[in-house]
Amino acid sequence: MVISTFIRQYRWKLLFVLLMVVVLTSLAVRWWLGPMVVTQTVLKRDFVQSVVASGHVETPHRVDIGAQMTGTVVRIPVSEGQSVQAGATLIELESAELQAAERQAHAAVLQAQAHLRQLREVQAPVAEQAQRQAMVNLDNAQSALHRNQELFDKNFIGAAALEDSRKAVELADAQLRSSQKQVETVRPTGSDYALAETAVVQAQANVEAAHARTRYAVISAPVDGTLIGRSVEVGDVVQPGKVLMMLSPDGSTQMVVEIDEKNLRLLSLGQKALVSADAYPKQRFPAELVYINPGVNAQTGAVKVKLDVPAPPKFLKQDMTVSVDIEVARQPNAVVISSNALHDADSAAPWVLRLQDGRARRHPVRLGLRSAGFAEVVDGLSAGDLVIPASAGITAGARVRATASTD
Repeated sequence: MVISTFIRQYRWKLLFVLLMVVVLTSLAVRWWLGPMVVTQTVLKRDFVQSVVASGHVETPHRVDIGAQMTGTVVRIPVSEGQSVQAGATLIELESAELQAAERQAHAAVLQAQAHLRQLREVQAPVAEQAQRQAMVNLDNAQSALHRNQELFDKNFIGAAALEDSRKAVELADAQLRSSQKQVETVRPTGSDYALAETAVVQAQANVEAAHARTRYAVISAPVDGTLIGRSVEVGDVVQPGKVLMMLSPDGSTQMVVEIDEKNLRLLSLGQKALVSADAYPKQRFPAELVYINPGVNAQTGAVKVKLDVPAPPKFLKQDMTVSVDIEVARQPNAVVISSNALHDADSAAPWVLRLQDGRARRHPVRLGLRSAGFAEVVDGLSAGDLVIPASAGITAGARVRATASTD
């Protein structure tokens, strides 16, 4: 009766005291067992070390398109970004004067050919006929001289007549030699014939030169490719030496990437990589490291490398920004932990806090490959061990309680 009365009188105080005992007991247990921390489980899996960098798309060379003559642009049948085939017309210049010069050159060829034909069909036969006539005249003059000599010997004619006969023979002989020379010059081995043939060849060369100048008025694509630059419009007066268009040839495509020099020791030719364009991040495609610049950029501390893309996707375009993941090493069945569990990771003696018997125990580790926020543990841990992230703020030796582990 007395106890019951006491309880009714002091029940609220008793409840408060009981609550305080429970709270103090709970705090004591938590203090004894340590704080709750999220641990990480040490994994065992294939581990790939990679070097990640960004760069841009570039073909091995670009073709600058320009004019070979001064002229006015009359037509541009292509636009920037368009794919063109070798021989496709890119720019047309005013060519009326050039075409007139080409027609004039053709006319000169016809004239030279006509002169050569005239030499063969007219002058050569006439020269040969003149030679035959000169031979006949010489024979006649020689016969007359022979007769006059006999008459002179018989005193039928005087010396003056005989001298005239001799002069007639000399004249006929000179005319024969002249006609023979004329025949020689008009024959295929003669000088006049050679000059006529040379005139034909020269006229034909002038036609080719005029035709070449006319072709200069049409600027064509030298190779298959894509136009990536244009700085000319219809009506512009262009001159030789000025770049009017830029062509990116089809074929081999490369990624040009700047790699931090601290990763240079990890790189070697032939390493495989995965590439993704910033515009299409989910569409990755393979590449291969084919070039490492022997020098380091003193300003940026980076090394330029190039990767070949054997099968570039259709969406890939010149100068497009890309992200490159180069595989530099691979370790099967490696013991792997997250890098955020490491202490003094870059020192000669890295260590981790391992959960053991309810306490955070300091364990030295030896590291191997490191990449993408993970590190290979060569010695010091086993798969399944629980480690405490460095960000948890736990000191070595402290009691801790683990919550659900995360990888």
